[in-house]
Amino acid sequence: MNIDFVKSALLEIDVQNDFCPGGALAVNEGDKVVAPLNKIAGSFKSACAPVIATQDWHPAGHCSFSSSGIPASAGEVLWPDHCVQGTAGADFHKDLDLKPVTLILRKGFRPSIDSYSAFFENDRKTSTGLAGFLKGLGIETVYLGGLATDYCVFFSAMDAIKLGLKVYLLLDAVRGVNYPEGSVEKALNTMKSAGVLAV
Repeated sequence: MNIDFVKSALLEIDVQNDFCPGGALAVNEGDKVVAPLNKIAGSFKSACAPVIATQDWHPAGHCSFSSSGIPASAGEVLWPDHCVQGTAGADFHKDLDLKPVTLILRKGFRPSIDSYSAFFENDRKTSTGLAGFLKGLGIETVYLGGLATDYCVFFSAMDAIKLGLKVYLLLDAVRGVNYPEGSVEKALNTMKSAGVLAV
């Protein structure tokens, strides 16, 4: 894959223990994204292009947890407790190379709102600050990998498109939840229709 590193950034989405095999919300083969992300992140670092790693960082009792007893909002999904602040489940996968990472962006830390996208909370208006960070660096293109294809990767890609960025999805560096059944295929088709380029 030929990458033009000028005005480009790599987004590594939620490569955390709870989303990998054995985790509280394990994605099938979630750990398989680590090696391809490490490889491409090294190239970004060599080219002095930024690498951003997002990290789900939920407080205990977060509104997205089924254990919270809080009813799901329209269009929201309730999940098992996962990526609780300061726990091993919230840590990045042990094999993910963080040396090339320029910025770690924590999201989902507000108790009453979830955050799938790297750019906006799920209210679709509260910014994580990533858009401003990338704009300040003159970034025009983002490469996306991580977990999960049909949730946090999907919403991050769609928001990046809406913000006017060119978006490449690294197919060997993503895996999906596929809940409900067919959600991965639907997400891929929707991203493609929106202009996300799968590589």
